[in-house]
Amino acid sequence: MAHIAVIGTGYVGLVSGACLADFGNFVTCVDIDVKKIEGLLRGVIPIYEPGIEAIVSRNTGAGRLCFSTDIAGAIKKNQVVFIAVGTPPAEDGSADLSYVERAARTIGQGIDAYTVVVNKSTVPIGTGRKVAGWIRAELEKRKAAVPFDVVSNPEFLREGSAVQDFTHPDRVVIGSESEKARNIMKDVYRSLYLTETPYIETNLESAEMIKYASNAFLAVKITFINEIANLCEKVGADVQDVAKAMGRDGRIGSKFLHPGPGYGGSCFPKDTRALAKIGQEYGESQCIVETTIKVNEKQKLRMIEKIEQGLGGPGSINGKTIAVLGLAFKPNTDDMRESPAIALCEGLVKKGARLRVWDPAAMGEAEWRLRSIRDKLYFSTDEYDAITGSDALVLLTEWNQFRNLDLPRVKSLLTLPCFFDLRNIYKRFEVENAGLRYIGIGKPVLKPA
Repeated sequence: MAHIAVIGTGYVGLVSGACLADFGNFVTCVDIDVKKIEGLLRGVIPIYEPGIEAIVSRNTGAGRLCFSTDIAGAIKKNQVVFIAVGTPPAEDGSADLSYVERAARTIGQGIDAYTVVVNKSTVPIGTGRKVAGWIRAELEKRKAAVPFDVVSNPEFLREGSAVQDFTHPDRVVIGSESEKARNIMKDVYRSLYLTETPYIETNLESAEMIKYASNAFLAVKITFINEIANLCEKVGADVQDVAKAMGRDGRIGSKFLHPGPGYGGSCFPKDTRALAKIGQEYGESQCIVETTIKVNEKQKLRMIEKIEQGLGGPGSINGKTIAVLGLAFKPNTDDMRESPAIALCEGLVKKGARLRVWDPAAMGEAEWRLRSIRDKLYFSTDEYDAITGSDALVLLTEWNQFRNLDLPRVKSLLTLPCFFDLRNIYKRFEVENAGLRYIGIGKPVLKPA
């Protein structure tokens, strides 16, 4: 077992700390946010993530997981210190490393014995060397010769399934030139090592690049199938059939070949922009990634055009009431960062619509994310309340409870029988059999009767 401090109790820090404790390690999660720590000490989980509450409760009860605002104390008491603070995008698209620097300097001010410092935050290539430099600078101020190693250990957590991703990962990446540090990291992940989870041992820069390259590739894959879907609509093909056949090719794979209104969330938009910025800084433009960013934003706006065409053409949105089901960027999370719902709702309102919106988890976040159009929104109490009296239904996030709507009831509640399925959850025939007009993504466009 290892004794670990995790700096930062946000999404990555809390999930990582709790799951590392579940592996049998002793973990102290620390944060400068007093209210957040006070809440965690009372069992209040600050993020929406299925399964995390049970793991936190189990491990705090077992004495393996604790929370504190005493960052300096946690650094001194633990041999392994994870940096899991935010790296929000700066105005130019690059990652803001101010929180990482603050954490690194705090570590340099506090360590008094050999320490493994682990970058868990998503950071640009070269940050591991910078972290080492910041720690070394603080040690020099103290005139202290304390040994340490920096490790890059990127996270690959999907919101909504982060616990599963951490406890059953596809791989564990450990970037370090120190054999001692690598061995300690294997002890940290001993539970996974014993189950033969693949380990990728490499240098700092490669580990940092693995994270960005992985997320960028997935974003490219999503954007590619969205463009194919748009072409399918024009040529009379069905993108779901196309994607299914493509996915059967082992070289391609079926994951992330699901067309929709564009990707969002805390990772793909931020990481693709950061990678593009890194490429520009080094004179190696990432043309595919840069194009992906542009096309993804275009896809979000294309959904507004699709709805307008489905309702009758230019000007048809004006004066309409539209039900929007799903505001989070994906199911099983309340995260609306860069969600397609933001662009769609703002665009529909700009064209004169009033909206009745509902999401099982993101209503609280929607209150401020959509504050600029708040006077044009009705915050519904459930999906059927949102549909009641609306002229059209737009299904935007594939929550499980939206997968089995009572379609005859939907038809009776809508003023106009327009059903926009922007996640291709439903089969055309089942929607049309209920008397609704179906408009999906990448489906042959049928003219209204």
